[in-house]
Amino acid sequence: MRQSAQMASVLRIGSRGSPLALIQARAVQSRLAAAAGLDPGRIEIVAIRTTGDAMQDRPLAEAGGKGLFTKEIEEALIARRIDLAVHSSKDLPTVLPAGLMLAGFLPREDPRDAFISRKAKTLRDLPTGAVVGTASPRRQALVKRLRPDINVVTLRGNVETRLAKLDAGAVDATILAVAGLKRLGLLSAATAILDLEEFLPAVGQGAIGIETRADDAATHALVAQVNDQDTAIALAAERAFLAVLDGSCRTPIGGHATVSGGNIRFRGVIVKPDGSEAFEVTRDGRREAAAELGADAGRELRERAGADFFVQV
Repeated sequence: MRQSAQMASVLRIGSRGSPLALIQARAVQSRLAAAAGLDPGRIEIVAIRTTGDAMQDRPLAEAGGKGLFTKEIEEALIARRIDLAVHSSKDLPTVLPAGLMLAGFLPREDPRDAFISRKAKTLRDLPTGAVVGTASPRRQALVKRLRPDINVVTLRGNVETRLAKLDAGAVDATILAVAGLKRLGLLSAATAILDLEEFLPAVGQGAIGIETRADDAATHALVAQVNDQDTAIALAAERAFLAVLDGSCRTPIGGHATVSGGNIRFRGVIVKPDGSEAFEVTRDGRREAAAELGADAGRELRERAGADFFVQV
């Protein structure tokens, strides 16, 4: 997708090609253009098809996890075919390829999940044996934790595709990120917003992350001008928590941090895939210690739960 028809591009943004991904890329494009005093058309958006986009026939966990949404984009970044990459932060693996770094984040959108159904007003109102479709192990486990009687099935595709499958009767309900719905102008599709207290979001949910080459000082300096520091601090805690737990697309893990002034509050949860058992942790501390705080919370849960916690029986 070229946006530089009139002038040569001076910067190239790599992004997935879904409607939501391109909206997020354009948000970064406009902020960087303003920061650099450029016409936005001189910052090119390069749509890159990822393995995760191409593979729609099975759960991502069976083929390698969330890195499947970033691999090809990161390869283009390393090969210098693009200058920066824009990601949904919840899609990012905790360990980035050598030579790459997370240079900044846009201000975080609402991190909560939305319950969407044509048959019930809330998750608790669904009839016994209803079918909820989601591809997220975290959402699957949290649904089962709240409603053990519910049947959970894998539902893949972009936001519009999943909503179309819901309307076609493939499932009785689905759960999508509020942030994505808002960015697409589809928040009216939400039947109810799920409370953070009982439905903790994915690490990074609602935050747009910007990845650069570590040795590209000029691009890194430009991204620093649009970086939202509170979001970066919150994500440092959340990603450190996930890293300690070796979290991936396979494991039901939720984590969310909020920053207020000089303080940070973090809450994390791990859930067995069938929802039968869960462990939660909270931490409060100074924002300067965000990563240490998140890692400490992860170590506590790892010790409390035991090594075999995520083994599906």
